[in-house]
Amino acid sequence: MLIWALAQAAVAAVPAGASVQEGVVSYRPEFFAALNPNNAEDMLGRIPGFSLDTGSSVRGFEGAAGNVLIDGQRPSSKSDNLDQILTRIPASKVERIDVIRGGAPGIDMQGKTVIANVILKKGGTTRGLLSISNYRLTDGRYFINNLRAEASGGFGDSTWEVGARGGSGPDDAVSTGKSVLIHADGSPTEAALLDTKGLDMYGSVTGSGETPVLGGRLRLNGMWLKEKFKEPETQQVITPDPEIRQFGFTQYTTNTEIGGRFTRPFGPATDLELVGLRTTQDRTTNSNSLVDGSASVFVNAQASSEAIGRGVVKHRFGSTLSGEAGAEYALNKLDSRTRFTVDGADQPIPAADVTVQEKRAEAFVKATWRASAAWTLDAALRYETSDISSAGDVVLAKQLQYAKPRLAVTWQASSWTQVRLRFEREVGQLDFGAFVASSSLASGVGISAGNPDLNPQQDWVSEIAVEQRVWKAASVLLTLRHYDISDVVDRGPVFASDGTVFDTPTNIGSGTQDEVHFDVTLPFDALGWKGGMIKGGVTRRWSQVTDPTTHESREISGVHPIDWSVSFTQDLPARKLNAGVDLYGQFRRSYYRFNLVETVKLQTYVRPFLEWKPNAQWGLRFELPLATAPDVRYRDTLQIFDGPRRPGVRPDIQDRQFHFPAGFYFRLQRNFG
Repeated sequence: MLIWALAQAAVAAVPAGASVQEGVVSYRPEFFAALNPNNAEDMLGRIPGFSLDTGSSVRGFEGAAGNVLIDGQRPSSKSDNLDQILTRIPASKVERIDVIRGGAPGIDMQGKTVIANVILKKGGTTRGLLSISNYRLTDGRYFINNLRAEASGGFGDSTWEVGARGGSGPDDAVSTGKSVLIHADGSPTEAALLDTKGLDMYGSVTGSGETPVLGGRLRLNGMWLKEKFKEPETQQVITPDPEIRQFGFTQYTTNTEIGGRFTRPFGPATDLELVGLRTTQDRTTNSNSLVDGSASVFVNAQASSEAIGRGVVKHRFGSTLSGEAGAEYALNKLDSRTRFTVDGADQPIPAADVTVQEKRAEAFVKATWRASAAWTLDAALRYETSDISSAGDVVLAKQLQYAKPRLAVTWQASSWTQVRLRFEREVGQLDFGAFVASSSLASGVGISAGNPDLNPQQDWVSEIAVEQRVWKAASVLLTLRHYDISDVVDRGPVFASDGTVFDTPTNIGSGTQDEVHFDVTLPFDALGWKGGMIKGGVTRRWSQVTDPTTHESREISGVHPIDWSVSFTQDLPARKLNAGVDLYGQFRRSYYRFNLVETVKLQTYVRPFLEWKPNAQWGLRFELPLATAPDVRYRDTLQIFDGPRRPGVRPDIQDRQFHFPAGFYFRLQRNFG
């Protein structure tokens, strides 16, 4: 009770530079003045109780939304990541950022309980930037990490944006290390030294323009991305029999997107929105190994495309009620060709060559009602149908239909306390990547088969969140979430034509998952410490499903039991400095296959940083990535069984540990306009 009384006594729920109206908290530029932010993403990182969600890489438009709008609209691009879009919006172009918690009339919450709406200044002032960043590792590797050039402007009522990026960077999970293989039958332990150098190289070009057309506004956007990732590995076996093993992995990807959005008002209360876009991806993967004189080669070539058409009508029934109705259609195609050879001889793989097509349609109605100053209801009903067909090694045709209701209720208990409830049926989208074969030869996992005959995972989600605002810009958020899951997408066995057993994605039945999330934003100004702030969060998860091999209860593959991070920042406006440290917590995830269990661990690490902005034009940032990383940065452990996993049977244990080096990063940026 004492803590509660102190919190109420200290409350000034709206900080300087912010205002509240109908449940929407608006943050104006003066709120961020001490930070001297570069762009909209920097600004969002300082908002109490808000964490950026960049959305999901799923097919379609409706289900891929993040939790940020720009001038009340979702970006009309899917391939251009939301965080990259936000970094291209200079802070000088932001008029304010509205944060909507629970819902507000006229705002499509996109299925989120918290949305940020970035409102841009009007006018066509030309702005731009040039930046270069470098990353040097203590093992001698040196990268031009990012070259970036961007510009935006306008003339009259029209606006435009262009940008180009290019660079390279390491895979920060692997480097030098060691491997130990302990045999369950007592055979001599195998020890090896590992040398892996992962390198990612990329280049991209983006552009967009918006202009008045037919009484509304038309926005067109385009994107091109070329990427190459390679990760060669050498294993020097020391005992019991010295040997050199060579592994290679190379992946080439080309992505394109062209899209547009047309919006037009019909009277003061009705708006029409039309969205169309088309994306393509061409990807070639080559994985090879040379072990004990035997050569294995895995090659997969994929060509995929997506075309989306979407229409929405929005109407405001007064100041407290709004609704919208719309439909979306998406046509997705995938053509995949796989070849796996051992010493030149072809090896059969289930679903090696497949052509998949999905025709997906969705209709929806949504409504937001502010019943009173304290209560807001946000409801939606979506109905989707999907026709999936496959030709090639797997011939099938099936139709899926799902109704997806959603209800979110927000109670503003006081000016500093808010309670949010959500009940929703979520239906995942089938990952086309699960339809085709994949490889991991160096790790010991081997070849995984594809499976076009998957059903999407369905969740009934119940959620309660309590947010407490204290002092001027502090907040504490506690969220409890429960999932009742049907058709869990996990792993299972499949047989090739010669009887060989492969691992494959498959539906394994029903399961549950529970989450507790705690988030805190704590500026120290109220304690007399000017410019200091801690922001962090932790999520604890418990999941359960019945294993299809052992028929015992276990966690769901790939779920992180715990994630956490903490950041401390110190603003020093008089010295034009912003300093701080980011702490990223260790995580673990496990994958359960029919004949092995793989557990991956990434260790906790600290990243100090310092940013100096002598004026509005120049900025220099320094970082020490992995400054206090422990000796073992990344660990991959396999429990390998001789056949299907069985209780009471001891497996072989393979433990791979990597020691990624420390490094030094800097970025120099010049702003124009």
